[in-house]
Amino acid sequence: MDAAAEGRIEESWLAPDLVDAVPVDWARRNGVLPLRIGGRKIYAGAPETPLQAFEDLALLLGEEAEWRRFAAEEIRRAIDKTYFRRAGAATAAAALAEGAAGGGADDGRRESDDLLSSGGAAPVAQYVNAILLEAVRLGASDIHVEPFADKLAVRYRLDGILYEQPSPPRPLEAPLVARLKVMAKMDLAEKRLPQDGVARVRVGSREIDIRVSSVPVAEGERIVLRILHREAANLPLERLGMAEGLLAEWKRLLASPHGIILVTGPTGSGKTTTLYATLGGLDTARLNVLTIEDPIEYQLPGIGQIQVHPKIGLTFASGLRHVLRQDPDVILVGETRDLETAEIVVRASLTGHLVFTTLHTNDAPGAVVRMTDMGIPPYLLASALRAVLAQRLVRRLCPHCREAVEFPADEAARLGRPELAGRPVFRAHAAGCPACLGGYKGRTGIHELMLATPELAEAVRLNAPVRELAAIAAEGGYRPLAEDGLAKVLSGVTTLSELRRSTGR
Repeated sequence: MDAAAEGRIEESWLAPDLVDAVPVDWARRNGVLPLRIGGRKIYAGAPETPLQAFEDLALLLGEEAEWRRFAAEEIRRAIDKTYFRRAGAATAAAALAEGAAGGGADDGRRESDDLLSSGGAAPVAQYVNAILLEAVRLGASDIHVEPFADKLAVRYRLDGILYEQPSPPRPLEAPLVARLKVMAKMDLAEKRLPQDGVARVRVGSREIDIRVSSVPVAEGERIVLRILHREAANLPLERLGMAEGLLAEWKRLLASPHGIILVTGPTGSGKTTTLYATLGGLDTARLNVLTIEDPIEYQLPGIGQIQVHPKIGLTFASGLRHVLRQDPDVILVGETRDLETAEIVVRASLTGHLVFTTLHTNDAPGAVVRMTDMGIPPYLLASALRAVLAQRLVRRLCPHCREAVEFPADEAARLGRPELAGRPVFRAHAAGCPACLGGYKGRTGIHELMLATPELAEAVRLNAPVRELAAIAAEGGYRPLAEDGLAKVLSGVTTLSELRRSTGR
């Protein structure tokens, strides 16, 4: 046949069911892959793939088929996607690992860190790879491994909600915990104290960092894995869900020569993602941008990032003092937790630096009170503060199966907006569809931005209460979180129930 490479391999041609008998390492090494085109089986290879590899593939699958050649990069991409799509691997690997669990815990040998590669790996390692791969495929942010008296539970956090997965066999607990500790370079022998570690794995050419945390509980050790998708660090500001006017104001703030910009919200509200997207919009070729974080979640190109280490004395406060000697233009402080850090943040902002930092407060006006409660003099905060952004994350409605309903009259009355009663809105389809999970797919942010206008700065200087700060901010264009969320409900992005769950209002 002609060895000339053909065009692109279509997504619909990929056939995960055909590769069970084909080890991924062998497929990559030889550059061959079975496809299904129009119901016919096709063996695809790269221009340099030897004929023997096509014949070996036919032997592995027990059937002859037509051969076709594609560009080597197309073959590599198709191999990664095909093995990534394989379903049901976790359950099968758990059964295999249970049979091997009697042989003792994983001995910690170094298998390939590619989750798609399981050939030759220990059964427990195959199971760990399978649950990690399934979590990545579903877009999970966390994996919980929880021992109970009668079972070993595995749950994935998807779009902020925990979903239980098929339970692995209870005897798998010890080797599973050992394997996860080995991956994260944690102390295998220490079972009485909490530990933290970091693992790095690959899915084909894509690298993924995993933060691993273990704590001792009554029935054993509880493990939580945070999956850090590196592409999340590359999100542009336009994809965070900010309203058009708010986004324009936020971009204008980035040009400030100095001052404090606070981002607030509870844990898991997307503060880090917002700050990383913000730093990504800066001209790092002309600005010296430094961060001090705990932990560093994503590596940002062109930016110096410092990891705090309290055990050796490198805290936010001490690290920030050294950062100030590095001639920075923009500084990101991962979290302002105490008076010492807050004082240095304020001092840095008043000496010609633009400082971003986070606080855990319910709304933007509350951030001012939190800073003064820490001990920052109101007159200093009034001079330094430029803006406060508060945010939450809400699940997005699936556009394929959402159901049209009318805005409930009782909700409209409760909101003080009777004119909304009967307005068309949407709710989630309880059963969902193949494209979503329970009627939702993905998340977006709801935001409120409080600008430090001269009137607000004067109120801060006079130590005004939260209610007065909110009223003055409203005159400068401040719109509370609930209003931004309500706008997203009316536009069909999310639901009233999801807005209530996220804001508690």
